[in-house]
Amino acid sequence: MSMNNSAEHRTISPTSLPPGRASYYHGHAPGAHFVPWKKFCWHDSNRETAGPELMAERLATYGVTDQSTVVLIGDTIQFATYAYWTVSMAGLEHLVTVLDGGSQAWTKGGRSVMTDTPLKPVLGHVTVGRADNSSRVGRDDVLAHLDDPGRTLIDVRSPEEYRGERVSPLSAPFDHGAERTGRIPGAKHLYYLDRLLDNDGTFWTPEEAIAEFEREGATPDKDIVTYCRLSHRASLAWFAMTRIADQQVTTAAKKSGQTSS
Repeated sequence: MSMNNSAEHRTISPTSLPPGRASYYHGHAPGAHFVPWKKFCWHDSNRETAGPELMAERLATYGVTDQSTVVLIGDTIQFATYAYWTVSMAGLEHLVTVLDGGSQAWTKGGRSVMTDTPLKPVLGHVTVGRADNSSRVGRDDVLAHLDDPGRTLIDVRSPEEYRGERVSPLSAPFDHGAERTGRIPGAKHLYYLDRLLDNDGTFWTPEEAIAEFEREGATPDKDIVTYCRLSHRASLAWFAMTRIADQQVTTAAKKSGQTSS
């Protein structure tokens, strides 16, 4: 979350398209590279997240080395937490951090911005990590535990998605992104924008995040699984609870054709 001044920094701005490209060229943190989230996080052909070797190669193309700290700047922040999550599953979490609030907080805070594209960096080298998928569960696992009293499913989508009125939030340009409306049976609702983030996109305190989860029955004695539509918002809740509040949470995510919503 914070920048270590003793480390070599490489800043990557994983964004949504649209409107990510337009907002990036309108003004971004100095030195930030524009990276569409799918290009960075997914395998090129099988819609799986990038594995250890591929993720190491992609980081290296931005000049990253084993001594670097990569600052992920989301537009909005959930694209950074999603990138962080995929990098962690590739065994390279030690190289990345998330800028709290993403580009929204950066610009609203009056920090300097630039419109020029950074020069292509010299190719770096990243030692391949070891895959760790312990933070992710797939569809079959979710189905097998629907009646498990020891598991709490947390749906972090918008109210209209949770109620089954839409498959995407009202902020989306059109209603798309899932095969059908509704929610997973038994899932509790915790809308991430209202209950995990401040108005500037920065995270609530660990104590506040834990309290919101516990209001929905997601207590430390439960197996807690977050989900949304494409795992971006679910990864934000996972990050808030595991990397900020130091709690145990997993995320239901796309895997080998399985869906997260």
